[in-house]
This record gives sequence, C-alpha cells and structure tokens, in this order.
Amino acid sequence: MANQTHDILIHCREREEEFVDLLRRVVETESPSLDKAATDKLVDLIETELRASGCEVQRLPQDEYGDHLLATFWPAGAVAGAETDGQVLVLCHIDTVWPVGEVDRRPFRVEDGKAYGPGAMDMKGGVVQALMSLRIMNDLGIRPARPVKLLFNTDEEVGSPTSRATIEAEAKKSKAAFVLEPAVGLAGAIKTFRKGVGMFRVKVTGKAAHAGADHQSGVNAIEELARQILDIQAMTDYESGTTLNVGLISGGSRSNVVPALAEASVDCRVSSMTGAERITAAMTSLLPKNPAATVSVTGGLNRPPMERTPAIVEMFERAKQAAGELGLELSETGTGGGSDGNFTAAVGCPTLDGMGAVGEGGHAAVEYAVIEFMPERTALLIKMLERT
Repeated sequence: MANQTHDILIHCREREEEFVDLLRRVVETESPSLDKAATDKLVDLIETELRASGCEVQRLPQDEYGDHLLATFWPAGAVAGAETDGQVLVLCHIDTVWPVGEVDRRPFRVEDGKAYGPGAMDMKGGVVQALMSLRIMNDLGIRPARPVKLLFNTDEEVGSPTSRATIEAEAKKSKAAFVLEPAVGLAGAIKTFRKGVGMFRVKVTGKAAHAGADHQSGVNAIEELARQILDIQAMTDYESGTTLNVGLISGGSRSNVVPALAEASVDCRVSSMTGAERITAAMTSLLPKNPAATVSVTGGLNRPPMERTPAIVEMFERAKQAAGELGLELSETGTGGGSDGNFTAAVGCPTLDGMGAVGEGGHAAVEYAVIEFMPERTALLIKMLERT
C-alpha cells in the first residue's frame, strides 16, 4: 500500500503542468451565478471532460442558472445501473461571484507558484482537482470501492436554490461527501464544521406626519427599528457560536416627514440546530416597543449548520491517516461561512469540506491558488475515494 500511495503522489506531481493548463481553461471560461449563457459554456467543458473519463453524465436543465451536472464514475467490475452498497459524493460548484469581463481585467496568470484569476481558488481549483482525479485514476488503473457521484452545481454562491434538493437526495444515498471548496489557510486545513446561515428581514410600520406642524401625530418607524436593532444585536452569543448582524437598513422619505416605514436585513450564523431554533423563535417573536407601531419579520435559516459529529470526526481521522501515508500533514478547523457541505451533513452524511484548493483571497481581487498543493490534494482525494 505504501508503494502504491507513493506512486500516486509522484504521478500527480509529475502532471502539475496539466493541472495548470486545465485550470487556465476553467478560469478563462467565466461563470457568474446569474449569467446562464456564460455559465453553460463551462458546463459544456466539464461535461466533455467527465465523458472523456468514462462517466455517465446527467445534465439537469435550469431556467435561471446554468445547468447542473450529475456524473457517475463506476468502480472496476461494476455494471452501470446495478445495485451497489451505497456511493460516495463529490461536490463542486462552478459558479463564481465575478461578472463576465473580469478575466479581461485580471487575466489568468502564474506567478511565484501561485495561479491568479477570478475564481481560481473558489472554487475552480477544486473543480480541476475533481476532474484530474478521474483522469489519474483511469491512467493508473485505480478504482474506488463503490460508485462516485460527482455533482457540479451552478448556484452555490446564491444559496443553491435549484440544486439543494438534488444535493440532499444524493447525500442521503452516500457513505460520505467530499466538498471541494477551498481549504482554510495556507496550511490547507479541512473543514469539519460550518455555521448555519439565516437571513431575516425586519419591517416596521409607523405613521407618517409633518415633522414640524404635526410631529406628535406621527409614529416614527425608524425610531422603532433602532430600538429593535439593539435587541437583535444583543442576541449575539460568541460562546455558543451565534452571531447576528444588522447589515442593511432603510427607511423614511424626507427629513421633514415622520417616517412611516423602515426595514432592516439581518444576517444570522449559528453553530447548532438548537441555536438556530432559539434565534428563529426570538426573531419571529419581536414585539414593538411603541404599541402604535407594528413589527413583522420574514425569513429564517437557509443553510443548516454542519455540526462536527462523531461520524465526521471519524472521516477526518481516516483522511488524516491517508494524508500521512502520502507524507502530508492534515489539520481540521471550521468556519462561519456556509457551503453545500451544510446540506449534506444535515441529512446525516459524513462530510469533509475544504478538500479543494489551497490559497488565499476568496471573493477578492487578490485571489490565488497555490499550484504545488493541487496534485497533493488530488492524491488525497483519490486515496479517500479508493478506500471509503
């Protein structure tokens, strides 16, 4: 096993130029979440790569977003479509936060061992690692113990509204899920927990009046909202991992009019479903300080927390052992941001997130992926697919 493991890593490293060439193609094929025509061009490229690696591919058409891809990579000797003892799920999103034209302003480039370009780390580097793992397994004659389902969705950056049901359905059938989102930091830490994400909108209705001639008849919606904001912010509890952030407010029409309407958007992050239920109950129970005003709250949790369960810890220990066999070190951590790993973990599928590229600057103009880590992370993914 040690020799085979060593050979896998050597082989991956020898193909570093191939990794870079494929990453260049994927980055230069721009894929903003809300530009279906552009994103479908990258879907076409990935579908071609998957079929070339021998995958069965289902294209899931979408109206607003790019089409999703669901591919199956079968182990040696398996009959396509036959009943098997579960599957392993690999998750990648191909959409980015960058508009078409960003690659013209910031062309793909390699400098000091780093690959720069829009989406290079988040998460086109992970997409490339998934595709290269299939190429390399084919070339080395390596097959996983059970079928691998690869899901490439196009709406993760906007909350996965059209792919969530497919993600959850595939996760329920899977022994494990590997999410090729970027790792944490340049040490390449795996994410074994993520906070859940909620969004609330608070609307306050008061009564308009002339601010000079009839001030006493008005009910100031902004004043009421300000009082509510203090209570909302006070729900933050760092010890339990719960944070609330009133990040956007609006209200009023003119300075000489008592405002009749005010609104606030609230971001919520929770570490557990217990915390999510507590905050949801508190937010939806907000009462006006001024009985003449009305307060309404809409929204709720849109990504459940990825909790660090014993099954996830066990899966990480297996990954750490596999990394050790490759001569690599692997650590774990968590983050306040959400991903599709939140959905897989919430339905009981042991999930390792952050299995993708190592780099810095996600969602920023300085974003880059460290090239030397791409073969290493791909070798690790292959080992986990081989033994899970």
